[in-house]
Amino acid sequence: MRRLAVVFVLSLLLAACVSSPAAVPTVQGTPSADEVNAVAKNLYCPVCANVPLDVCGTAACAQWRGQIAELLAEGYSEQQVYDYFAAQYGQSVLALPPARGLNWLVYVIPPLGIVLAGFLLGRNLARWKQSAAGAADLPTVDDDYARSLEEELKARR
Repeated sequence: MRRLAVVFVLSLLLAACVSSPAAVPTVQGTPSADEVNAVAKNLYCPVCANVPLDVCGTAACAQWRGQIAELLAEGYSEQQVYDYFAAQYGQSVLALPPARGLNWLVYVIPPLGIVLAGFLLGRNLARWKQSAAGAADLPTVDDDYARSLEEELKARR
């Protein structure tokens, strides 16, 4: 029974991979709007600050999407389209900067910061736990003194 379930799941996964429309790129002709938007989402609008090209409604963005469609129809790959726009308009149009020069720091510093913060938090939690355990070892109030305080409080009632 278990073997049958495994075979069934594997066959579903294989069918999903084979029949996926995204896995079959357009070989010739005009690229679909989805293919153009897949490239456009990784480019920024030249007019609006930090707005992806696929959602911007300006005329400049419509022209750029048309230009992307033309380049894809000519056989350009996604990376070649990105390179084309970066060469024409500068690196600021790319949503993801290339990992060369000082740009690689964008990819390295955030994970290192998270790891460093986790390390420091763990180390400080261990220290706080030790100091809390040490606080339990503080000397207690002398029993004779506590008894005399209780007697005095009872006497005032």
